[in-house]
Amino acid sequence: MWPLLILALCVSASGTLFSLRWDAAPDVIRQLQGMGQLAGMSEADLTDNIQTATRKALVGGIAKGVFVMPLLTLLLACALWMVGWLFDQKASFERLLSAAALAMLPIALYHLIFTLCAAAQHTLTEARAEQLVPSHLGAVLTGLSPKMARLASTVDFFNLWSACLLGLGFSAATGMRRSRAVALALVLYVMYAGVTMVGLPAVVVVGGGPR
Repeated sequence: MWPLLILALCVSASGTLFSLRWDAAPDVIRQLQGMGQLAGMSEADLTDNIQTATRKALVGGIAKGVFVMPLLTLLLACALWMVGWLFDQKASFERLLSAAALAMLPIALYHLIFTLCAAAQHTLTEARAEQLVPSHLGAVLTGLSPKMARLASTVDFFNLWSACLLGLGFSAATGMRRSRAVALALVLYVMYAGVTMVGLPAVVVVGGGPR
């Protein structure tokens, strides 16, 4: 499927370019300080940590495009199938998978824009990478607390565009009224964002780079 191939290529490209432009030293030193491991660490060990972080970013960026995003698309199609079953709106899984794949194209566009922006940078830090494509409300509003910043980040242009496309695709696949299908897709997005963008980051510190 072309949409999945485009998604995989764009996400892999953004992850690869981030790892090539990433100046890992400041971020690694800050993380080691936060864990209390920097004191007494030799310069050689610090260099090894920085090189390891860079390699992980490269491998992780490529793996996200090749494995994670197609898997996420498959899970999204499964979620659509469950919603169709709950609301007695039957459709073939192939059509639901196509709807999910097409709905991920705005995410592919985000990563393409990130790739082009990162290519124009000499170096990147995690904080700079997060602000490179300011598509969410948290990047526009200033002075927010960490909790409110995470909440504002859920109001994202590309994610909301993707959710609307998902609703329209679900409507086309099942015959459900468009307004109702889009509303259901937005509810699914709110549930997803609440867990992955608000809940988990409050417990785990997530690495930088393209989302």
